Order: sequence, then structure tokens, then C-alpha cells
Amino acid sequence: MTSTGEEQGRAGPPLWWVRRRDVVVDGTLAAVSTAECAWEGVRFADEAGIPVAAGVLFGAVVGATLLLRRRWPIAVVLVGIAVAPAEMGFLLSVAGMYSLASSDVPRRIIAGLASTSLVATFVVMYLKTRGDVEADPALVVALSGFVAVALTVPPMLLGLYIGARRRLMESLQERADSLERELSLLADRAEERAEWARTEERTRIAREMHDVVAHRVSLMVVHAAALEAVVTKDPARAAKNAALVGDMGRQALTELREMLGVLRAAPSKPAVAAVAAAAAVAPAGPVALVGGAAVDDGPSLGELEALVGQSRAAGMAVEMVVQGEGAAYAAEVEQTAYRVVQEALTNCHKHAPGARVVVRLAHREGEVAMQVENGPCEGPADGVGLPSGGNGLVGMRERVLGLGGVFVSGPTEAGGFRVSAVLPLP
Repeated sequence: MTSTGEEQGRAGPPLWWVRRRDVVVDGTLAAVSTAECAWEGVRFADEAGIPVAAGVLFGAVVGATLLLRRRWPIAVVLVGIAVAPAEMGFLLSVAGMYSLASSDVPRRIIAGLASTSLVATFVVMYLKTRGDVEADPALVVALSGFVAVALTVPPMLLGLYIGARRRLMESLQERADSLERELSLLADRAEERAEWARTEERTRIAREMHDVVAHRVSLMVVHAAALEAVVTKDPARAAKNAALVGDMGRQALTELREMLGVLRAAPSKPAVAAVAAAAAVAPAGPVALVGGAAVDDGPSLGELEALVGQSRAAGMAVEMVVQGEGAAYAAEVEQTAYRVVQEALTNCHKHAPGARVVVRLAHREGEVAMQVENGPCEGPADGVGLPSGGNGLVGMRERVLGLGGVFVSGPTEAGGFRVSAVLPLP
């Protein structure tokens, strides 16, 4: 039964009917059958020698059983076969055979009842025709067989066709409903993947913004503090620090403009499709498109010397050690390695001013490792007052784990702090 049929069945039709139209059709057929059998009951009462009222009542009850043809088609056919000797129930037999053939009753039962009805009709017609007319026995047999076949075979074939067609339509409806459910499920999953991709991209942009702003502005604050301290004592050094602050500010603005330019780019359908495909195929990888524009590959390992030089210029004692021969790595690997070192140096400026820092970079077979370790803070902080949002280590860990790497951070035995990361090469 389809969902439409269930809704209509709950709308009001009684008992076993699905639609109100079925009630009207069955009621009309039952009324006609009742009238027919009641009329034939008069003749049956005369032949049986019973009161006419009894014959009419018997015929009415027999004809009214056609009302049950959808619920109990076998019972209707059996009643038709039982009253065949009384020569009543023409409509009952035809409609009952059609209902039986169109129902879900097993085919062997349909064939058995159809054969029984055919034989019963043939016998009744043969006996009636032989007693009423003087004719050749072969002609009587042929006439009786024709009437029996005409009253049994056509309604049975029509019922089989209608039943098969109904079952086919129900099967197609079920398949359509199933396909609709699957499409709805796929749409929900696509929406979830799109939301996941949007969340991942927001997180990635937040990390980039944090790294750019935190590092550049931290160096600006350090230089500004140094500028404030020497502005009256050493004008030349003050001018140098002021120039460095300007350079840092311009670099920060340039990187921010690049990221904001990507966000302002007009979205395009192919780019959105690419983001969805990336989310479906490689959910653990970084998204390569934002807002319809390609994201810049960002900084690389070749810029680490300049990054370390900026920290030296800010007064930090930084040593850089490189092991192994470098190569051209994937953009996301180089960018992640750069950001890890950058954020670690920023933390050194914030939490360990004056401490000695060692940056190690190791190129190994199948992986690249980086480590930033600072010693204990030599003396009190310089009072620059750099704020800390507590997201630096979290962002580094997310970057490294997103590429399937290993990230470890924690204090050292000497009283300093160490940040280590290992990135596998694709």
C-alpha cells in the first residue's frame, strides 16, 4: 500500500476499503447483485417448493455477499459455485472471479477455484439445455462449454491483468519512495559535508589570522618597547627600531589584505563543487579553495631564515640549525612547518624574553621535523605586556595533526620550553 493510500485510508473509509470510491463501487455492485438474486429467488422458490418470501430472502443474502469481494474473494467465489445449481448469481460469479484473480491469492488456488466454477457452470448449463431443447448432444455440449468459458475465463484473465498492473504500480511507487528517501539522505549528507567544509575553512582562516597578527604585532610591540626605552638615549637605534616597526606593520597589512582578498572573491559554482568534492573524498586534508578563489600557498621553509632574522632584529638570541638536504615539499607541508616555527618564536617573545632560543630543522627520508626550544628566562620580563589568547599551541597541534604528523610540546628539565613537530611527506 502506498503512502497516499494510507493517508486516504485514514481519511474515513470504513473496514477494509482504502478509498471512498471503492465503497461506492462495491455497494452499487452488491445492490445490483442483491436485486438480481432476489428476482431469481422467486423462480427458485417455485422449483424448490418453498415460500416465495424465503426464496427472495435467500437470493438477497446470496447477492449481498458480493460486498465482501475485496476482503474475502475466495468466499464470494465459493458462494457463487454453491448457488450455481439454483441458477442464480450471474453477476456474483463474474465479479467474484474477477476479484479473486486480481487479489494476492496464490495462483494455484485461483486456478483450482476457476476450474471448479467452470465445471459447475458447464454442468448446470448442460443439464438445463438438454432438458429444454431437442438438439444434438454435441451441440448441447458445445453450447454449455461456450457459456461456461465465457462466464469464467474473461473475468479471470481481466482480473489477472489488473492485479499484475496494480502490483507493478505499487512496486514502482515503493521504488520511487525509496529513491526519494535516498535522495533526501544524500542531500542531508551533502549539507553536512558542506557545513563541515565551511567549519574547517573558518578554523583554517582563524589559524592563519592568529599566526599573522600574533607574530607580526608581537614583534611590533617588542620593537616599540625598545624604541620607547632608547628614544632619548640612542636616537640612531630608535630610528632603526621605528623603521623595523614600520616594516612589520606593512608586512602584516599585506598578509591580511591577501587573506581578505580571498574572502571577498565572488563564489563560483565550480569552486563550490570542488570544495564539496574535497570534503567527500579527503575529509582530513586542507581545503584548497575559498570563496571561489585559489588560496595562496603561503610561506615556505625557504623563508625561515628571514623569520629568524626578524626575531634577532627584535633582540632575541636565536640560533638556527639545519640538518639534511632540503627539497621541494608540498605547499601545505612547508606552510605548516613555517607556521609552527613562527608561532613558537612568537611564544618565546611573549613568555621568555631574553632567553636563548634554538630552532632546529631536520630533513629526513619521508618526513621533515622542526623543533623550537628556549632556555630559562634570564632576568625579569621587559614589561612589553604582550597578550596571550591561549590558542597558539592548539593551532599548531591542529595544523600538524591535520597532515597526519606528530606534535609534542612541554617544559624542559632546564626550565625552558620545547615545541617539536614531525610532518610526513606525501
